Amino acid sequence: MTSTSAAKQHGSRRLTVDASAIEQDLSKDKKDIVATIGRIASVLSVIMYVSYVTQIMNNLSGHVGSPWQPLAAFFNCSMWTAYGLLKPKKDWPIVIANIPGIILGFVTFITAII
Repeated sequence: MTSTSAAKQHGSRRLTVDASAIEQDLSKDKKDIVATIGRIASVLSVIMYVSYVTQIMNNLSGHVGSPWQPLAAFFNCSMWTAYGLLKPKKDWPIVIANIPGIILGFVTFITAII
């Protein structure tokens, strides 16, 4: 083996290691971005379901709204929470984001029908 071919082999191996390191760095960056998006989505989801508080107050003051959308939200959030809890690696952002929807969707539904 000539010194040129050995250098080429050594050089290509080094490029492979460098490419692998870059790929790992990008993978970590992607995981960080996904985690950040998950946290933001969780906060926005909680804010969305807190809007039911106004409908609950209207329902209790005699200005009853439709019960069907909050009932649908209750079932939807229940399914997403079950999904997040039943995954082999629990998906806490999904669970946390949907618990307010279960509670507030159910309370809004009940106050709309009583």
